Amino acid sequence: MTIDLTDEEAAALLRELDGLIDADRYFLSPRIETLKAIRAKIRAEPAREPLPPPPKPYAPPQATAEQRRRAGR
Repeated sequence: MTIDLTDEEAAALLRELDGLIDADRYFLSPRIETLKAIRAKIRAEPAREPLPPPPKPYAPPQATAEQRRRAGR
């Protein structure tokens, strides 16, 4: 089912939904969760940029075979 709303109608509906959600005493109730889901369908959130890759863990340099031979003397 698709509802064609004008920008003004969508804005008015969003204002009403925001008012109902903000004024409700039980913000985790199923009723409010349903209203939040409806609001999310009307007002699409902008796509988030992906997080940068995590930094590489620091590892001290390993001794080369030559360094191990010198240390053994």
